[in-house]
Amino acid sequence: MKILITGGAGFIGSHLADRYLREGWSVRVMDSLQPRVHPEGIPKQLSRDVEFIKGDVRNRSDWEKALAGVNIVSHQAAYQDYVPNYSEFSLTNVVGTALLFEVIKAKKLPVERVIFASSQAVYGEGQYSCNQHGFMLPEPRSTAQLEQCDWEVRCSQCGEVAQPMLLDERYANPLSPYGVSKYAQEITALRLGSQTGVPCVALRYSITQGARQSLFNQYSGIARIFTLQLLRDQPPLAFEDGLLQRDYVHVDDVVEANWVVTRERKADGQVYNVGSGVPTTVIEYARKLAEAMGKSMEPKISRMFRMGDARHSVSSAAKLSQLGWSARRSLGEIIQDFLAWVSTQGSLDHFASNAHRELIEMKVLRTAAG
Repeated sequence: MKILITGGAGFIGSHLADRYLREGWSVRVMDSLQPRVHPEGIPKQLSRDVEFIKGDVRNRSDWEKALAGVNIVSHQAAYQDYVPNYSEFSLTNVVGTALLFEVIKAKKLPVERVIFASSQAVYGEGQYSCNQHGFMLPEPRSTAQLEQCDWEVRCSQCGEVAQPMLLDERYANPLSPYGVSKYAQEITALRLGSQTGVPCVALRYSITQGARQSLFNQYSGIARIFTLQLLRDQPPLAFEDGLLQRDYVHVDDVVEANWVVTRERKADGQVYNVGSGVPTTVIEYARKLAEAMGKSMEPKISRMFRMGDARHSVSSAAKLSQLGWSARRSLGEIIQDFLAWVSTQGSLDHFASNAHRELIEMKVLRTAAG
């Protein structure tokens, strides 16, 4: 079998390439080597046993070259950021996916299945329960609310604080431009897959962490940001009140989820969460990371908030568990594996980031007044 992995030079994609190679598959990778993520070109961790094509999912000729002779497509490439590049989200994540099916159809290619990476971001502010009014899909917390340090999600009918629920695949409600584009990508892929006779599976990843996360990418998340702060003896900077809940999943478990749905035809046409189901607050994460690094440093509560962030976001993996999958690695293992990776990178001075200042200048990151 031959698989094409888009974004295969990246964090998750390179791990996927290793897994399919171990299973005896022929692996082709297409990656644009975006300079923000891969300033040094093809990363060393990408196996030299893969066939590499430098290509962009927005380019028809790149798709035509990459898809030749392929049985399965693992579509991991995506544009993710906090900056207001609204069109870029759609061009890469939605139009690029539509172009995949357009080329398959036009060239009559014998692609058997497409497995693609979606995101927990499709849930937006999430799913909640009000003691009086029951289940709710809340509207985004307003800027006025956040500026008063009123962080919690409230019932739109009674104003009481609502309780977060584990995210269920049936209720998408995207908030951020990235989340909107990933949900649109899901609809595009699943509908076009049905029309072209190419079954699709969507995997909604929770926050995926582990070895090979790009330390160059200024927007790669809490592991990179907090680790670099702690290495410089700076306290991790927690947004809002530090009590936002998140769901962390080890990259090895994400790879296993991809392998499970690759082999399971019952997954065709379905959407699955890939997460631990375990809520972890930002403060808890910061403390666990500091302890693992031997630092006795408490996180700093900044009262800053980032526009488009959800308050709580923890996924149920009950649906995927029906296929025999479960998240097997703990948060402690995630942190240890990430730190082991960081320790191989030598001096970290060149990984300094201006993302914080840039987000403030763009008014994506703001400080509450209340």
